[in-house]
Amino acid sequence: MESALQELATYVALIAEMICVLCIAIGVIEGVYLAGRYMVMPAGPAALTRRQVWTRFARWIILALEFALAADIARTAIAPTWDDIGQLAAIAVIRTALNYFLERDLEAFSRPLGAPEPEK
Repeated sequence: MESALQELATYVALIAEMICVLCIAIGVIEGVYLAGRYMVMPAGPAALTRRQVWTRFARWIILALEFALAADIARTAIAPTWDDIGQLAAIAVIRTALNYFLERDLEAFSRPLGAPEPEK
């Protein structure tokens, strides 16, 4: 039974990693396209800002980080060793910190220029 769960966890991790790579690929393609539009289009009401290009790309990166962390958790969910748990903890802390700061920056960039920071 444990080997069947281990195999299932491996497939789940592989699917999560594939989705992670797909999110990054879509983000890069969209980012390059929007950056090109930003550079080519003249200023006007329909023009993009660098801020809009960055926030669209950041959303894809945040989603990719979530799937990458899910893949790591799935991979170590079945009968982990202490070494596996330690590696997962280190990876989780790093990815969670990256995600936190990226989301914080995304929230700050999403507010209109000059708008005050919301009360907590």
